[in-house]
Amino acid sequence: MFKHWSYALKAFGLICVYLVLVLSPLFILLLGEVPSGSGFWWDFSMALGFTAMAMMGVQFLLTARFRHVSAPFGIDIIYYFHRYLAILAVGFIFLHYLIVKVNSPDALGDLNPLQAPIYMTAGRFALLLFVLMIFSSVWRKQLHFHYDQWRLVHIILAVSAFLLALGHIEGVGYYIDAPAKQILWSTYTLFWVVLIVYIRVIKPWMMKSRPYRVIEVKEEKGNSHTLVLAAKNKQQIIQFKPGQFAWLSLKTSPWNIKEHPFSISSSAQNNQQLEFTIKALGDFTRKIKHTQIGDLAYVDGPYGIFTIDQYTDAEGYVFIAGGVGAAPIISMLRTLADRHDQRPLVFIYANNNWEDVIFREELEQLEKRLNLQLVHVIKAPEKNWHGESGFITEALLSKTLTQNAYQYECFICGPKQMSDSVQQSLYRLKIPLSQIHFELFDVV
Repeated sequence: MFKHWSYALKAFGLICVYLVLVLSPLFILLLGEVPSGSGFWWDFSMALGFTAMAMMGVQFLLTARFRHVSAPFGIDIIYYFHRYLAILAVGFIFLHYLIVKVNSPDALGDLNPLQAPIYMTAGRFALLLFVLMIFSSVWRKQLHFHYDQWRLVHIILAVSAFLLALGHIEGVGYYIDAPAKQILWSTYTLFWVVLIVYIRVIKPWMMKSRPYRVIEVKEEKGNSHTLVLAAKNKQQIIQFKPGQFAWLSLKTSPWNIKEHPFSISSSAQNNQQLEFTIKALGDFTRKIKHTQIGDLAYVDGPYGIFTIDQYTDAEGYVFIAGGVGAAPIISMLRTLADRHDQRPLVFIYANNNWEDVIFREELEQLEKRLNLQLVHVIKAPEKNWHGESGFITEALLSKTLTQNAYQYECFICGPKQMSDSVQQSLYRLKIPLSQIHFELFDVV
C-alpha cells in the first residue's frame, strides 16, 4: 500500500513539474514592464502561442525515455500523453494565429514569403509543419505509412517546426524585448535545444559502447521467433524486471532511428542473456527470422511498470494474454519459477488455434514447477478439443477465477480489442481497477 501511495505522489509531483515547465515562460515574460499590446484578445493569443511552444518543448522531454519521468505512469501512458498533448498544443498554435488573423490582421503582414519578414514566414511554415506532423501521426495506419519512415519524418517535422517557431518568437520580439527577458527566454530555449542534442546524439553515442550480439534465433509456434542476445561485456547487460520491455535495434547504428519496442521474454534471474520473442506482424518483424548469429544489436531499456515486481506483496497473480502478448507473461512466469515462488497463479491464454500457442510445451513444464492454473482458450479448435473455446468472456473469467483470485493482481497483454474487453469484464466482476494492469503499445 505504501508503494502505491509513493508512486501516486511521484505522479502528482511530475504533473506539477509539467505545469511549471509549460507555464513558466508566461510568468517569466510578465516580469517587469509589460507591453501595452492591443487588448485582451491580442494578449490572449500571445499567451496561447508561448504556452504551445512550451508544451512542444516538453514533448521532447516526454519522449526522451527518462526512467524517472515514466516510472509512475509507464512509458506507454507517457506516449499516449505525448500524442494528445501535441494535438492540444497545435490547437493552441492555430488559435494563436486565428485570433491575430481576425483581431489584428495587419500584424500578420504580407503573405508572400518573398515580401514578408523572414520571422513571419518562419511562423507560418512552423504552423504548417506542426499540422502535417499531427496529421501524419494520427492517420499513420490509414495512410499505410511505414513505421520507420513515419518516425524519421516525424522527427524532422517536429524539430524543424520547433526551431522555426523559436525563430518566429525571437524575430517578433514581443514580450521578450527587454535584455533580462531575452536572457531568460534564451536560456529556456537553450534547454530544449540541448535536450534534442542529448536524445539524438549523446544517448546513441552512449549506447554505441554497449553492443549486443545475436547468439541464437529460436523458431517458435505462431509464426514467431525468439532472439537471444548476449552483451559483449557481461557486466553491461541490462538488469530488468520481469514483464518490462526495451527498444531493439538490429544490424544498424544506434543513431539510426530503426528501433522497435519489444517485451523481454527471458527470466529476470538470468543475467547472462536477453530474449525477445517476436511475432511476424509487419515489415520489420517479418525479417526477424532472417537474423544471423553474430548480428549486432543495441538495446535501450528496460522500461515499463507492467511487472510483478511492482506488487511483491500480492497474494497471487492472474495473467491474461492473447497470442504473442504472452511474451512479458512468460518472463514473469520464468522468473517466478527461478525464484521458487509458490504463490497461486492463473494464466488464461487465448489463441486462434492449438498450433499457434507460443511456449506451449514450456508452459506445461512450468505447471509442474509453479502453483499454476493454466487455461487455454482456442478460437477455432479442432473437433477433439475439450478445453475452452471462442473468446475470453466475462462468463469464462467468472468460472475460472475463484473467490481468492479476486484479491490477486491481474496482468493483461494482447490485442487492444481483447485487452479492452477483458478489462471491462474484470471491472464488472468487481475486481478493483488498482489491481488491473495492462500494456497500451498499440500507440506505436
